[in-house]
Amino acid sequence: MLPILNWFRRPKIIGGKIMKILEITEFSSGHCGVWTRVLAESKELVKLGNDVTIFSSNIEKGTCKEVKSEENIGKIKIKRFKTSWLDKITSLFTKNVRMWFLIDWPFKEKVIEEQKQYNPDIIITHLLHPHSSNILHSINYFKKINPKLKVIIVPHAPFNIDRGFMLNLLTKIWRFGALRNKLNNFDKIIAITQWEMPYLKELGVKENKIVYIPNGIPDEFFKQKQVKETKDVLFLGRIAPVKDLETLILAAKLLPSIDFSIVGPAEEDYFKKIKGLINKNNISNVKIYPQINNINKKIEFIDKHKIFVLPSKREAMPQVLLEALSRGKIVISSNTDGGKEIIKDGKTGFLFDIGNYEQLANLIDRCLKENMSNIEKNAKKDAEKYKWSVLIKKIENAYGLG
Repeated sequence: MLPILNWFRRPKIIGGKIMKILEITEFSSGHCGVWTRVLAESKELVKLGNDVTIFSSNIEKGTCKEVKSEENIGKIKIKRFKTSWLDKITSLFTKNVRMWFLIDWPFKEKVIEEQKQYNPDIIITHLLHPHSSNILHSINYFKKINPKLKVIIVPHAPFNIDRGFMLNLLTKIWRFGALRNKLNNFDKIIAITQWEMPYLKELGVKENKIVYIPNGIPDEFFKQKQVKETKDVLFLGRIAPVKDLETLILAAKLLPSIDFSIVGPAEEDYFKKIKGLINKNNISNVKIYPQINNINKKIEFIDKHKIFVLPSKREAMPQVLLEALSRGKIVISSNTDGGKEIIKDGKTGFLFDIGNYEQLANLIDRCLKENMSNIEKNAKKDAEKYKWSVLIKKIENAYGLG
């Protein structure tokens, strides 16, 4: 039997060689939906026998701390680059765009040089950010070095974000100036949501270039043994303004006999704000826990709660909702674009109006009083289509690994 098993586990070799795959992203440390996707996808690509390297900034998402320049996660190699002087300017507007891809701009491009040395067969760049535009302008150069090179972009649905007047204007000018119709120079554009496709078409992307591959759930979420529920309501994710935890805390105030858990890495100023809100309203049924990094402990903590709530102001495709669904939790989400795409209201979970804490409180109260076994069963079943072991087949086809 062993030789047969080894045959099934053999490396994915195309044209007589292992494929070298370069993933490029803004962050490769911290709690970040994009980084979660990149890491999970990279692990699956390594399982197929590919050589995977990740390029990113040396900044941790959320904390903005500097992290080490090189790291290995299993067989995945991570190389992180220092941000340039431009980063100090852009950080005045947003901390989500790190100018790491051009060092000493415009005189030296270290990332491009490292990319040239690695000489990948496939480049996968994440987000519609300037580093992806930089790669777009370098495609022809790298295809001269490697004519078979494939360059793929995963935009991560950044189209529902209100950045303020000035940044919205600059973003629109950049997209419709620098990017419109040019995205077709990528071999494929991977949409992680259905709702972002009309936006991509508005940017001139041809329909045959777009492939829908949502974020996935590691198989551990389907295999780990369930533990007993001992708590009521859970939020797990980044403790940041976009998550609108004020709405959850005010709902908790209306339900003093129900316990609420908030878990995740916190942005310092926002953490002070929500702690102040809790203290001001004398709320004693909300407990805040630090980030859980271990996947098994994370699953166990989700299991201990009856209800999972995501009260965000906006979401593209929230990973935590998928994870909670996979564990058969009663999931309640604000009706963001991402929430509406994942949850079938009244069938696999529930939706409430963004910021409406009274509506949220009523839903929580109802879910704890009524029999929700059908909702829990439907949630778990619906989540199976998001297994990475299922999605990797789509990735193989899209990336030309089949």
